[in-house]
Amino acid sequence: MLARPTYAAELAFTPERYGARGDGRTDDSDAFARLSDAVNAAGGGVVQLRKTTYLVGTQKPGPDGAPSEVRLMTFANCRRMVTIRGNGARLLCAPGQRYGMFQPDGTPVAKIVPKGIVGRARPYAAMIDARFCAGGVHIENLELDGNSGKHIIGGKRGDKGWQIGCVGIALRNNSGPERLINVNAHHQPHDGFYIDGPREPTPGVERRFTGIVADMNGRQGMSLVGGHGYRIERSRFSRTGRGAVASAPGAGVDIEAQRKKPIRDIAFSDCRFEDNRGCAVVADSGNTADVRFADCRFVGTDNWAVWPDKPGFAFDRCLFLGNLVHVYGDADPRRATRFTGCRFTDDPTLSPTGKLALRKSKASLIKGENVLFDGCAFTMIGEGVLPRSDAAIYRNCRMTQASPKIATPRGTFEGRNIIEAKADLGFSVIAGPTIVNGKELPLRSREEAQKLKDAREKSTSNKSAAIEGALRSSVEIQV
Repeated sequence: MLARPTYAAELAFTPERYGARGDGRTDDSDAFARLSDAVNAAGGGVVQLRKTTYLVGTQKPGPDGAPSEVRLMTFANCRRMVTIRGNGARLLCAPGQRYGMFQPDGTPVAKIVPKGIVGRARPYAAMIDARFCAGGVHIENLELDGNSGKHIIGGKRGDKGWQIGCVGIALRNNSGPERLINVNAHHQPHDGFYIDGPREPTPGVERRFTGIVADMNGRQGMSLVGGHGYRIERSRFSRTGRGAVASAPGAGVDIEAQRKKPIRDIAFSDCRFEDNRGCAVVADSGNTADVRFADCRFVGTDNWAVWPDKPGFAFDRCLFLGNLVHVYGDADPRRATRFTGCRFTDDPTLSPTGKLALRKSKASLIKGENVLFDGCAFTMIGEGVLPRSDAAIYRNCRMTQASPKIATPRGTFEGRNIIEAKADLGFSVIAGPTIVNGKELPLRSREEAQKLKDAREKSTSNKSAAIEGALRSSVEIQV
């Protein structure tokens, strides 16, 4: 008598079982859709892929004759864990698919379409979409190739660029664990990874991404639009917007809470954010707070390195190449942006392209209270200039600048700071030894600094040249 198969075996699924060839030539989209239906009916299970190329995404004629998108791996409401063991497999979108806005005759729409889906074309919404899965999602050792460079690109839609979802992995409202290990999503027309976690915290539930790669995607390497407790480690987010499609924001990672969801308790460690058309990392809208980065590298080649305009952002032992903008200040030190043991440099040899964006603008002024640089090193060997600030705290920092431009790192200097540059510290508070080009500045309390500032403003308003001349000596400009 044959032994009854175990329940684990009953819940093992392969695309070949549902008709997939996996030969890199035959479209396997329908097989993956049927596999998804079976997994959903079973409430979860293990998907086993082969180390081969599965061709997917070939559009089919819709009712009106226009090409319609296909459904690939879509999992919903699974009460047990959904596990995808890639085993080195590659999902490749078939070349020649339409992405963008098109006329009924198939020609691209010439003008930007602000909204609506009439005329919209995309090969798929997501290669893998998992939502409302209480059992959780585990995906490992898989390559998701959107093949955007070989598609037919139509007109733009949305406010900026092609705001048409077509992503590698979308995780939405999964109350169970979410784990991604060694997943590479590249050349997706939209985002590599789209993460929309549950509205409420899920204590004790693991949400960990390890060794993920997002490269050459159109809009974002990763969009994080809601959720709590994500841990992203040893991962890379690079070259967003460098391919056939480029849409704003074009960031390595965009942390943007949407639909009134909060984003809290997020941590990145040992990650690289490099050579993206937009910012390496941006956080500028929505209910976002408490995001930490440790041992990460941020490289702004065409744009800003980091845009952390939300409370509770902290950077520990990170390397920055390029400018900071919109750094968040707050009367509560716990909410202001904090940099600890970080290094800032304009050394082009550390950039993957040898280029850095070093332009200055109003956005690069570090303003607001309690932005802290603690134990940081600023090493400007070329045209780079030390940070412009008006109320930052510099504690035990070392700053060097080769450019003859006047630097204005102003605020409060605590501990022991050493500056080797042509620097104007304005009416800064000098609370500890501060040595500028070998000369130690006299201590200055907050009250003394405020008095000097008030006197300067009064002299300016009265246009008193005599007072202005007397005050000039109190502003440290060390050459």
